[in-house]
Amino acid sequence: MAVIAGNWKMHMGAAQTRAFFAELDLDESASKNELLIFPPVSSLGVAAACPDRDSRIQLGVQNIHWQDGGAFTGETSAAMAAEAGASHVLIGHSERRHVFGETNEEVALKIAACCSHGLVPVVCVGETLSQRQEGRVDEVILGQLDAALQALEGNDGRFLLAYEPVWAIGTGETATPDDAANAHSTLRTRLEAALGLAAAVRRPILYGGSVKPSNAADLLGAANVDGVLVGGASLDPRSFAEIAAAGGR
Repeated sequence: MAVIAGNWKMHMGAAQTRAFFAELDLDESASKNELLIFPPVSSLGVAAACPDRDSRIQLGVQNIHWQDGGAFTGETSAAMAAEAGASHVLIGHSERRHVFGETNEEVALKIAACCSHGLVPVVCVGETLSQRQEGRVDEVILGQLDAALQALEGNDGRFLLAYEPVWAIGTGETATPDDAANAHSTLRTRLEAALGLAAAVRRPILYGGSVKPSNAADLLGAANVDGVLVGGASLDPRSFAEIAAAGGR
């Protein structure tokens, strides 16, 4: 079973959300997978209540604040997300880190908030192009992972990990299956050291970065790639269905 997750980012209002689920036609092979959609928070309630949404599709939010409430204009708490129908939260997405300046410390606080409210954190890690060119891939992604693992210590809840090389997000560039396998192997080894083998194998590692129907099967076939985090291609119901089917073959 693969995890197929779609991050809609700042796209898909209420009408588009309804249209997406009305048009989404998942074939039988997609049923073998865990399916997630992360709509913008304004469309979460619409997606949760949409009668056309396949019951196999779980919903999440793209970000939360670590506080349960307060004077934080524009933010959403973990409790609010759960009440609105979310089961998962993207934490530390590259755009949160590199556009909004989110730090490892803030990522850790958000992970703790997820665990406190029964939400599943999908923790994102990944290097920039300059970091990759400097040969610092392992240093960067393991540093990000270690900060997350520290926040998860003592919490027995489930979490997912997503490797998303920043240079391959929204650029049309895609890591090769070997690139993905190498990074995922590094992350898997650290998970095994931190959690033990039995616990580590239950933690899916997704690849995210310009995933499309044309490359999904190859990426999903790479070693230690347990699923994909899809950006632009998840906005189109036909493309998302094709990627979901690729994960079930």
